[in-house]
Amino acid sequence: MSKRNEVTDFIYAALFAALIAVLGLVSIPLPISPVPVTGQSLAIMLAGSILTVRQAAYSVLTFLLLGAVGVPVFAGMTGGIGILVGPRGGYLFGFLVGAIVIALLKGQNNNKWRLALANMVGGIIVVYTFGMLWLNFVTGMGLEKALMVGVLPYIPGDLFKVFAATIIGIAVNSQLQKTRLRP
Repeated sequence: MSKRNEVTDFIYAALFAALIAVLGLVSIPLPISPVPVTGQSLAIMLAGSILTVRQAAYSVLTFLLLGAVGVPVFAGMTGGIGILVGPRGGYLFGFLVGAIVIALLKGQNNNKWRLALANMVGGIIVVYTFGMLWLNFVTGMGLEKALMVGVLPYIPGDLFKVFAATIIGIAVNSQLQKTRLRP
């Protein structure tokens, strides 16, 4: 890999790590769940929709490492290893796998239906599987209750995020292809 490609990867990773953190400022606590509603899942879908697999992985890893060392990049301007090992940790690690899955599934031809499906699989199914299993493990609440409080209340908003990420991803990818700035 050339130095130019490495620099490009790190620039995109930094930009999208910042986007994930900024969209964490949108944080709405739910009284029924230890997991807030955030804009971060939209940023994860955008990272997977726009970036290469490597860039998407770097962006989420950068975000997770910054949060792990205490930089307040997680939802509600929180940070620290305690967040990663607490009830929200599974969702955060699911972000990494979800972004990679989206980037792998999206294909190269900028097809809106394929991108929408990739966002649903990586941005909803993968993230919530990690989140629900970890929430159950950490709290001991059982899988059914983890599904009820850690997944189902968020699905309507995340379907809207899939729509938004798909539309934005198609538009950005189209412009990047025209200007030859493809990540």
